Amino acid sequence: MKVADLVRAMEAIAPPRFAAAWDNVGLLVGDGEGALGGVLLTIDCTSDVIGEARGAKHDAIVTYHPPIFDAQKRFVAPSVAYEAARAGISVYAPHTALDVAEGGTNDVLADTLGMSERRPLRVLEVEDAEIKLVTFVPEGHVDAVSRAVFEAGAGIIGKYSSCSFRTPGTGTFFGEEGARPVVGQPGRLEHAAEVRLETVVTSGAVDRVVRALRASHPYEEPPFDLVRLAAPPSRRGFGRVGTVPVTPVCALVERVKAAIGANHVLVVGALDRSVSRVAVCAGSGGDLLPDVLASGAELFVTGELRHHDALRAAAAGLTALCVLHSTSERIALHGLEKRLAEHLPGVRIARSHADQEPFVYA
Repeated sequence: MKVADLVRAMEAIAPPRFAAAWDNVGLLVGDGEGALGGVLLTIDCTSDVIGEARGAKHDAIVTYHPPIFDAQKRFVAPSVAYEAARAGISVYAPHTALDVAEGGTNDVLADTLGMSERRPLRVLEVEDAEIKLVTFVPEGHVDAVSRAVFEAGAGIIGKYSSCSFRTPGTGTFFGEEGARPVVGQPGRLEHAAEVRLETVVTSGAVDRVVRALRASHPYEEPPFDLVRLAAPPSRRGFGRVGTVPVTPVCALVERVKAAIGANHVLVVGALDRSVSRVAVCAGSGGDLLPDVLASGAELFVTGELRHHDALRAAAAGLTALCVLHSTSERIALHGLEKRLAEHLPGVRIARSHADQEPFVYA
């Protein structure tokens, strides 16, 4: 296994094209050709986490929060990106792509409430359209070319991989002076039995898929088309809202505390009520508060709210639970560990022990 295999696995679990425009997701440190024997999962990539990864001989860290957000002019100590690079440890960050993804951060938080009939609180306005890759390959080489582009990240549709369509046909070409055709001779019109190979590629994977196509295709000038596909209406987005059986808020508070392993949570609004419509947002929930209020939710579970957002929620009759920022996100690492293990057989996957919520109740 290589680091590139980890990148492909993470892109399948949490496609980067669904991340917020301001975010910085993907492989931030490392070499895709580097060996991959172990992966450490964390919410924050700190110096202690890098030390833990180095001691356990992990080759890569998947950190929910990107250690690099803005453009950097230099990487020097004590930068964790510099420290990871110096240790030869690759760093991948999914962040808001995992928030949007099915089974990601917000779905896991919604599961703590037993939420059903859920939908995003805020639907993605624009999704990057996928690209259809069409190429024409001699019959005897189609399996090698398709395997190369699949390994580079093409052909993923939902939970299926290696997806393509193949149509046999006849290609024609005339080799001009200086051409070195694999089939036939230059200076005359040639007819070749070829297969039209079609597959899909996410926008973020196009460059490496095209490189794989060129490297594996037998022709001197591989023919291919890249066709941008219209995006279907989106069902993806940030946060979740849905229903639960009519339940006292106090019971839901205890359910959430048990799921996240906390003895205390902060509560805004009334506790002595029962609710059936609930909303969640892992991390900072203030930006989605207008969507929560518009959704008719009676209970909102999030990591943190700003003071004036808390006042607004209470004034609107909304009960809100704030469980601390990274605490609301950390419970998603267990599911991510299991899913990565399925994608990367033979690779050690572990959750960090050094990664901790920075706030404690005294």
